[in-house]
Amino acid sequence: MRTTSQTAARATGAGRGAATALTLATVAFAVNFWAWALLSPLGPAYQELLRLSPGEVSVLVAVPVIVGSLGRILLGGLTDRYGGRAVFAAASLLGVAPVVFLAFAENYPALLTGGFLLGMTGATFAIGVPYVNAWFPPERRGLALGIFGMGNIGTAISGFATPRLADAYGRQTPFFVVAAALVVVGVVFWAVGRNAPGTRPSAEPFTARFLAAARLRVTRELAAMYALTFGGFVAFGVYLPLYLRAGYGLTVADAAARAAGFVVLATLARPVGGWLADRLGGRPVLAVALAVVTACAVVVAFTPAMPLATAAFLTMAAALGVGNGAVFALLGRMVPGPMVGSATGVVGAAGGLGGFLPPIVMGLIYQATGSYAIGLMLLATVAAAAFVYCRFALSVKPGAKETAV
Repeated sequence: MRTTSQTAARATGAGRGAATALTLATVAFAVNFWAWALLSPLGPAYQELLRLSPGEVSVLVAVPVIVGSLGRILLGGLTDRYGGRAVFAAASLLGVAPVVFLAFAENYPALLTGGFLLGMTGATFAIGVPYVNAWFPPERRGLALGIFGMGNIGTAISGFATPRLADAYGRQTPFFVVAAALVVVGVVFWAVGRNAPGTRPSAEPFTARFLAAARLRVTRELAAMYALTFGGFVAFGVYLPLYLRAGYGLTVADAAARAAGFVVLATLARPVGGWLADRLGGRPVLAVALAVVTACAVVVAFTPAMPLATAAFLTMAAALGVGNGAVFALLGRMVPGPMVGSATGVVGAAGGLGGFLPPIVMGLIYQATGSYAIGLMLLATVAAAAFVYCRFALSVKPGAKETAV
């Protein structure tokens, strides 16, 4: 018969293991996201160096996004099958190759090739969600997954550090720094990380698990919501420097720093969204976030004065971060445990695809009209439609118990 002290000791050990797992996953995710976002802050420099059109630059910064999006389906399934420890370590170490390749890329086709291969570093999100989710009880998953999602800060680190490292020490330097960081997190994850107690690999074939997760209504709904909230975060993270340079005449470094501020705020808001969803329910928190995004998109569509534009973009960043946290709080509670990896792959892929299309559309619209107004009004329209659906049709009804069934 277990004594009270034995039970407390086991709980303390589990708590420490969960904290370690969450820390490792968040740091590894941040480093992989820095790798994923290497090309975006250097986009204006490549545009000037290679004389690229706005459309070509948009494709260059968007290629890693779409590959990372689709790669989440694969890595989420592999995590269900082999566990997060092995998959996260392997993915980080494999990410070194495209980063080093890009350090020596000197033309547009080489950059596209490197960006394509680099995309898998952005897919590591689908490893961390099921890995972290398994360590925490349902009532704490929103906050835990929100903290893990703060690994998005890697995009901000890239926006702030990458152009400065390139300016100070040469274009290859940020690539070498990131390659070294990927080696470190890959080795540490393999040496220190471990899967949650009781985690059992799924014996089902990948296709069966993927289709079962995709058939869940809540998976499809959350995929659509994440396509907007995370897609908007990614789209502005990669395209905001170009928008700010064209609309306000900022320098490359200044535009990248302001975009990094957008990413930082959205990242810090993500655990807040998870925490609020744990206490108030994911549905109302997500609905409010979508309403705020709608209003802010309308404001910035008209390229207002810089103070107003700054306030609107920062408010939008916070709303997108809160929405991201609410989406995965819902997913962690509503999707059965053995399917979380595959469901995360589906939802994460939709989010990444949501970040792939807007930069392309924005670039083409600006190239055709010389203005970003139409593209931003399209965002406002989509966000408004998502708000209406979330408020009146989302399968998580008011008062419903948000637990897996």
